[in-house]
Amino acid sequence: MTDPAPILDVRSDICWSDETSVTVLGRDLCTDLIGSVDLGTFAYLLLTERMPSEAEAALFNAALVSLVEHGLTPNVLATRMTFLGAPESLQGAVAAGLLGLGTRFVGTIEGSARYLAESLATLGADPSDDDVRDEARRVVDGFRAQRAHVPGVGHPVHTPVDPRAEALLDLADRLGFPTTAGRLLRAVAAAASESSGRHLPVNVTGAIGACVVLLGVDWRIARGMGVIARTIGLVGHLREELAEPIATTIWNVADESASRHLRP
Repeated sequence: MTDPAPILDVRSDICWSDETSVTVLGRDLCTDLIGSVDLGTFAYLLLTERMPSEAEAALFNAALVSLVEHGLTPNVLATRMTFLGAPESLQGAVAAGLLGLGTRFVGTIEGSARYLAESLATLGADPSDDDVRDEARRVVDGFRAQRAHVPGVGHPVHTPVDPRAEALLDLADRLGFPTTAGRLLRAVAAAASESSGRHLPVNVTGAIGACVVLLGVDWRIARGMGVIARTIGLVGHLREELAEPIATTIWNVADESASRHLRP
């Protein structure tokens, strides 16, 4: 007689369901969540395993809203062009756009959240201005030694300030969150500007990185906030593409321009 096959121990505490209910982190989806919480609050619950306070919900939702839309960005173009080729796969077109959220676009949330979290652990609760400036220079010097861009500062369009970043940091202050994350982020921007010789304002992904730290979200999933926000924006662009298509025009203009030097 052979021994029975071992039972694999696969576990998830997020959700389980039966014939009449769905339970999410101990809360009944139908009676506790549907109609009672907004999407941002539900997202916060999944990212932190707890319900947010009123202030936390306001800041988390604001951080998501700040990143939903920014025009015809490269990830939007990828989505629209993919939809042109595969209109039967809306999700594929959205996925194409999301694949471009990396260390240059949107994904810098992760980088800024990481150095802010690590630096705040070193600085403590109420550091002096000198300590904040010293830590900011250390952060900037570390990135420069790697010949890497400092995440969360600089923007090709928004100058001298990124208004989205200022709105988020001001909101965090008004909601009563600790100010050290914002102080450090501004000091990093100042140190990076001094080091590079050009003005580098705090940008929106830097401000969201500060929100990540203030909200207790793990920096390793911080980029997911960008994914959540931009998914909504990409679906919105597909709605417009259906109503007023531009992908074919973009293709034709690019093709004509690229081959103009070859034409007689």
